Amino acid sequence: MIESNRLTAEQYEQNFSDIHPPFENKEAALVEANRCLFCYDAPCIKQCPTSINIPKFIKQITTDNIKGSAHTIFDSNIFGGGCSKVCPVEKLCEGSCVYNLLHEAPIPIAKLQRYSTEKAIRDKWKLFERKPSNGLKVAVVGAGPAGLSCAHVLSRHGVDVTVFEKESKGGGLMTYGIAAYKVTPSFCQDEVDFILSLGGIEIKYDHELGKDISIEELQKNYDAVYLGIGVGLANKLNIPGEELQGVEDAIGFIYDIRTKGYPNISVGDRVAVIGMGMTAIDAATQAKRLGAKEVTMVYRRTEAQKNCTQHELDIALLDGCKMQWLAAPREVIGENGRVTALVCDIMTLGATDHSGKPAPEPTGQTITLEVDMVIKATGQNPFTDLINKNGIENNRGKVAVKDNAVTNIDGVFAGGDCVNGGKEVVDAVQAGKDGAAAILNFLQPKNIASIHQLNSYSTDERIATQQPML
Repeated sequence: MIESNRLTAEQYEQNFSDIHPPFENKEAALVEANRCLFCYDAPCIKQCPTSINIPKFIKQITTDNIKGSAHTIFDSNIFGGGCSKVCPVEKLCEGSCVYNLLHEAPIPIAKLQRYSTEKAIRDKWKLFERKPSNGLKVAVVGAGPAGLSCAHVLSRHGVDVTVFEKESKGGGLMTYGIAAYKVTPSFCQDEVDFILSLGGIEIKYDHELGKDISIEELQKNYDAVYLGIGVGLANKLNIPGEELQGVEDAIGFIYDIRTKGYPNISVGDRVAVIGMGMTAIDAATQAKRLGAKEVTMVYRRTEAQKNCTQHELDIALLDGCKMQWLAAPREVIGENGRVTALVCDIMTLGATDHSGKPAPEPTGQTITLEVDMVIKATGQNPFTDLINKNGIENNRGKVAVKDNAVTNIDGVFAGGDCVNGGKEVVDAVQAGKDGAAAILNFLQPKNIASIHQLNSYSTDERIATQQPML
């Protein structure tokens, strides 16, 4: 039976408490930091999409230079605080730590990164100074990791940035699309405020592309435009019964958890989650933590082909989620308009398909799971119609770019999930940096012209027009 407010306030707090707690004290952090071998040509740096100088920021922790450590992190990844909580470090920096070759625990890089960045965000350290405004203006669409990363780099170079965000808060996926026990909404807000504290960045909330603003309008009013709109349309199962009450998409389910509060979220007694990616894991574990008695994850391939990391799968298993491998949804059965069961084809694996994985094929046999809720987590579609209406070249809705974020429209750039179809937060941050670099290169002639104009002013004219000395 689907109900809300299943648990007590204490149970909700316990179930959604920080899954990766910070170091208890400075000494604990120093013990781990001093284990670092400070490798030359460190493999952990190579595995970080934003190329954070990890040995350097850890060395700075050992010398009690926490402000310097935070600067090193944020200089490469302005979302370094959030990434320390949500990055799949087991397949990135920590997964490449040389201690793994020695069969020892790797350096807890994420935890050390959190140690430095949380202090900076909490204490509102001013770590960056922006150059004087050069009079150039850029519009950024989307206040997620890609958009804000791009905006921050541009602002540091003196460009005035206006960010247009369709939601009422910034942070994008960090704020609305990740399990609440990994990162809280309040931290996301603090992180966005920290990024904006640089100055030169204005966010206009509740402004949606295609509804409140258009690319044509932005082109007229700004020197360049960056699209960081992400993806958000959940894939359909395209099976009978999908319209029944109790069938939800994982994106909407997680969004509601993040915005409405735990007691207000309805969850079934017996829940089936379709998919085996990170979003599927987040949906399954949170359904269990909201009070579902039984959660079964359904995946059409075997465990060896799962899209999530082993670490994420272990979280679901520890939460008591069941796994149904080699099963694909065939039909949702209902009674009186509500879900009562999920019929699945039993699959076998055939030859490798376009994904590089063995293709699942029906065996002709089925199984039936008695459930009262089905959560779809089979990926997301890009905003194909929106992209097409604006004349942007795309590949099945994913924005086509060349030369680091350059689209087919002059002066319009793009990056992040709207280009790659959906990767990690840290990949979006790097995409924002790449976009900013491309935009700065595009604006260089205008920037030079503005500098010449400023330098042509007399001292009195500069004072009168409030122009900065260059």
